[in-house]
Amino acid sequence: MDQQQLIDAVNQVMPFGKYAGRRLLELPEPYLVWFHQQGFPKSKLGEQLALIYEVKLNGLEAMLKPLLK
Repeated sequence: MDQQQLIDAVNQVMPFGKYAGRRLLELPEPYLVWFHQQGFPKSKLGEQLALIYEVKLNGLEAMLKPLLK
């Protein structure tokens, strides 16, 4: 993964569901845990959600907040 992929994932806007319109980094952790249990979509968005799930799981969210645009 390169730096731009991380920046893109942090700033990606959730396109559907209860949290539509929020950036992925701003999604609540329980929502990402639910996706993890159900299976992430087989798409670029799914890969980004999985990445943000790992970020939050490892407590790295605060470190990435400066990347929000």
